[in-house]
Amino acid sequence: MVLGLPLTLRRGLVFGWLFLLLFLALVLGVALGAVALSPWEVVRALLGLQANPIVTELRLPRVLGGMLVGAALGLSGAAFQGLFRNPLADPYLMGAASGAAFGVTLFAALLGGLSPAFAQHAVFQHLPLSATLMGFLGALSATLFTLLLAGGVARTGELVLSGVVVGSVLTGATTYLMLQDADRVRAVFAYTLGNLAFMGWAGVKALLLFALLALPPLLLLGRFLNALQLGEETARSLGLPLEALKGLLLLSASLLVAAAVAQAGIIGFVGLIAPHALRRLLGEDYRFLLPASALGGAALLAFADLLARTLTRPAELPVGVVTTLLGGPFFLYLLWRRRGRA
Repeated sequence: MVLGLPLTLRRGLVFGWLFLLLFLALVLGVALGAVALSPWEVVRALLGLQANPIVTELRLPRVLGGMLVGAALGLSGAAFQGLFRNPLADPYLMGAASGAAFGVTLFAALLGGLSPAFAQHAVFQHLPLSATLMGFLGALSATLFTLLLAGGVARTGELVLSGVVVGSVLTGATTYLMLQDADRVRAVFAYTLGNLAFMGWAGVKALLLFALLALPPLLLLGRFLNALQLGEETARSLGLPLEALKGLLLLSASLLVAAAVAQAGIIGFVGLIAPHALRRLLGEDYRFLLPASALGGAALLAFADLLARTLTRPAELPVGVVTTLLGGPFFLYLLWRRRGRA
């Protein structure tokens, strides 16, 4: 029914629904968990009328931080898809997330060993700038190596395969660094599978800082991505500084991926699902698809984390497991559909 509406009206409805989903995810995410809270308790705590550390110190920063991580992954996924003109590009599949995880882990190891503080993300809470910059270098290097291995952006199958290979090698290297102390095995898998359990206000502030640096360039490059879909020669004929804009977009997207991975570990497929689902509703105009992918990624990860906290409560699943269970079949469906069109 929505697809039959005029495009302008459809876009307004989609953005309205996205904001509504975010509000619903915020309320449910704060209210539900190992200990369920009533809506009245949540409202009183948020308004400062009643002290409730479960709300203000545990669940609220976790939900807001998860939304920021999801927004970073959704936006960077849409940017990668537009830049590489490949609908299967994604920070996870391109190896960028694994590269960021390796950079962050190497940073922690260089500080003097993998201590219990690492498992609690204390390293990133006290030194978020350094950790994220190391993750940024790792994400950027992994993406460039994936492109080199694939032989360019035009070879879709080779690009995805190269990204998977690069990501697998870097994940193995990350696990090796972490497993230098066998007592940290549980923390290793919690991190490599993606986890928001240790998200605090320091992590939220770090994510906001890097989002403010990376979001404006990405959102302003929507017209450039639209031109790029017509081919590089067409984009050059419009007078666009193609290489400079491509570099700015790649740097900004890699910075977002690094900030997300530094705080939450490797969370796959958010950057694939959100842009794909919204592209069918909004069309190929990246001026609208980029901000919508950020909102969609935020809502998707917030609801995935809610499932991770409630499906097996009082125990928790790593949120990366939930997104993989959702994204794996989705990715296979996309491959099957593309093969059917070939």
